[in-house]
Amino acid sequence: MALRLISPWGFWRIAAAVVVSISVLAGCAALDSRQGQWIFSPTDRSWGDTVSVANGMQEHWISYDSQFTGKSVKLHALVSAAEQPGKAPIMLYLHGARWNVTGSAFRIQRMQELGFTVVAVDYRGFGKTSAEVPHEKMSYEDAQAAWQWIAQTYPDRARYIFGHSLGGAIAIDLASKVSDEKGTIVEGTFTSIPEVASSMRWGWLPIGPFITQRFESVKKVASIGSPLLIVHGSNDSLIKPELGRKLYEAAAQPKRFVLVDGGSHHNTNSLGQSAYKTALAEMFGI
Repeated sequence: MALRLISPWGFWRIAAAVVVSISVLAGCAALDSRQGQWIFSPTDRSWGDTVSVANGMQEHWISYDSQFTGKSVKLHALVSAAEQPGKAPIMLYLHGARWNVTGSAFRIQRMQELGFTVVAVDYRGFGKTSAEVPHEKMSYEDAQAAWQWIAQTYPDRARYIFGHSLGGAIAIDLASKVSDEKGTIVEGTFTSIPEVASSMRWGWLPIGPFITQRFESVKKVASIGSPLLIVHGSNDSLIKPELGRKLYEAAAQPKRFVLVDGGSHHNTNSLGQSAYKTALAEMFGI
């Protein structure tokens, strides 16, 4: 039930759009918008029984005014409370591409089982959140708004940031900008969209300079001021483990890289549950 960042077909469409843009030397704004649609690929699809699992979580709404669009925004959030909610640390859960927050219900549940009260949000363009064409800068705004809501709602609790896949890039951006997080955890994430593209089948195509929504985590990760845990599956064929390792190498201490043997982009969270428990205990005392 993990979330796909960008499919080979999506990458091919980006490449084709770049070729067209080079030919006509126009439509840069349109290309940027299309990249947002292709990279985020929002749908209403959910995995298996995730809807019933999500129905057991509390719904919340986070309202704020976007500086990027000038519009009012309502973010849809699901909250999964820990067994001892009054003592549990809070985790902001940032999902990846394609499926909305409901599709992450099992992942949210697993993080709750590790001892967190989990607050998971949909970015604009996903689920019940305000309808927009998704964009890198908007997702950063949405994450910051959710983080501020968590700080106001749970002022005396330790707060952590988690992101999977594309959500890992959003988590790293947020962690590089705030100073009140106790730790940052990312799974199956990458250094930048151009490097993801270059690792794919058509990676020889020179499209890197024309990617406008770049999610350049590798340039931000050293600015994170909290302990950083990077988890990756050894069999992740969508986001290569080498990209997770390169991101780790660019990060400042304290940090840890956990490679889950046999983990794919879709099942590392479940296969790596024991590894998560060990790392969380040793790094964060959870």
